[in-house]
Amino acid sequence: MDGAAVQIRGLTVRFGEVEAVAGLDLDVPAGRATGLLGRNGAGKSTTMRVLAGVVPATTGCVHVVGIDVARRPVDVKRRIGYCPDVGGLVPQATPWEHLQLAATLHRLPDGWQRRARELLERFDLADAAHRPTAGFSHGMGRRLSVLLADLAEPEVLLLDEPFDGVDPNGADATVDLIDAAVRRGAAVLLSTHLRDLAVRACDAILVLRRGEPVATHAALTLAGEEGDRAYRSLLD
Repeated sequence: MDGAAVQIRGLTVRFGEVEAVAGLDLDVPAGRATGLLGRNGAGKSTTMRVLAGVVPATTGCVHVVGIDVARRPVDVKRRIGYCPDVGGLVPQATPWEHLQLAATLHRLPDGWQRRARELLERFDLADAAHRPTAGFSHGMGRRLSVLLADLAEPEVLLLDEPFDGVDPNGADATVDLIDAAVRRGAAVLLSTHLRDLAVRACDAILVLRRGEPVATHAALTLAGEEGDRAYRSLLD
């Protein structure tokens, strides 16, 4: 695996006549954050779903912490934290009930409650901890999905559009969570269409366009106005 916590080789995903991902290669080392950046429909979420064992690859090899996702998806799910781009929350359940379920599924030892409370505070959800999520705004739901993904401090953290509809405080909390995950040695892969936040959160960025990888950059090379121009040129 050459030290990569996430390794993708030759990934293609087709839905009928539509090729959502076309020939993707990607390595995400432990202790690094990598961004998938591109417009809607670029193949970002499909790639994340393959890694999470939600959507099967059409062709290619995908490994997470050395485990073949196609052959052992349950083992992979035990080692990752996944924030899907949509869904994932039970409308009738409260944030605390979601946290209890996540703790049970990950077999967390007693004491997880302290970290759960800290995450709720960090993401400004403590006052809503016992309210059903059916009444949450889109941004609140995004924040809850992010903290749920990181509750068990997984080896690999997959965040699909974590900044969508999130206010600046929520974006700051998400970037801080990513930084903390990287410091503890986790591999972080996030997808977004927001270049400035990808630059803030990531070490490296892979730009996707219509399902195809276009270029890989150190995140800081896409910062500022010059980075914006460079990024836009890749999408034309």
